[in-house]
Amino acid sequence: MSAVLIAVALSLVSAVAYAAAAVAQERLAARSPGAGTLRLLGSGAWWGSVGLNASAALLHVVALRYGPLTVVQPLGALTLVAAVPMGARMAGRRVSGTEWKGTALTLLGLGAILVTASGPAPDDVLSVPEALAVAGATAALIGVLSRPGARPGLRHATASGLASGVASALTQTVTVSATDRTGPVLSVQVVGVALLVAAFAAGGLLLSQTAYRGGLGGPLAMVTLANPLAAAVIGLSLLGERLQGGPAGVLLALAGAGLASWGVVLLSRAAPAAAPVDDDHPVAAVLALEPGSAAAEPALMPRPWPHDPGHLTPATR
Repeated sequence: MSAVLIAVALSLVSAVAYAAAAVAQERLAARSPGAGTLRLLGSGAWWGSVGLNASAALLHVVALRYGPLTVVQPLGALTLVAAVPMGARMAGRRVSGTEWKGTALTLLGLGAILVTASGPAPDDVLSVPEALAVAGATAALIGVLSRPGARPGLRHATASGLASGVASALTQTVTVSATDRTGPVLSVQVVGVALLVAAFAAGGLLLSQTAYRGGLGGPLAMVTLANPLAAAVIGLSLLGERLQGGPAGVLLALAGAGLASWGVVLLSRAAPAAAPVDDDHPVAAVLALEPGSAAAEPALMPRPWPHDPGHLTPATR
């Protein structure tokens, strides 16, 4: 089996695990919209979502060892495919036509980006100065996106996607450096970049939890879009990866980005009707709150953003 096929297979399984984790996070955010970090740390449901995210991340790390960023990262869009129907099932409703259309456009756009990206197993890595520069610029951008203001869900989701995309790029540097057998496994470069990976991965997880307070579809679609774009910028500008097809390939990638953005807008405007949550579902142990807190209050729909009374978007990762 070729390295790219291995990367694709691992990415598929990783996407399903990420989807389940996203649904768990959205349910937790919807039923406890004001929960702080300390309360989340005491929630078994939140730790269940962390476990799912960790499993998905491990598969993703291995995939990054076999495939370039421009191939592996767009496959994360499959999280959206899995999570939209999964989230609807857990909410006891059908997927709306708008959600299907938004999902299809997002995947079509990211698919166009994927068509233009290919390459052998990665061998280039970020130097320590490059890694620090990328980390500093990303942290500053995340700070701007996390400021108080309108539409916090989509802004926090964008910040989460950027953090995850950068974490993946840094992870590839760690895995390639640690397995190339030309130097010590625990070099200063490997250890330092690994610490940056941990920081961005944790930040991305917490930002996504905050983003899902506004629903699942729009924020998750934004994460799905921002993640591969951030990784692609790093891969193309610093790791020597290239888009296929020359100028035509660039145009196709830009068109794909436009379609995906349209899909994100549709998902962010979707407003499915409220439906009771089935806490007796077979996977409720992972995708629901603890029995005590779940029984204490009825299921809550995600809160609308202040300036958009009709904006409710439970849908996927």
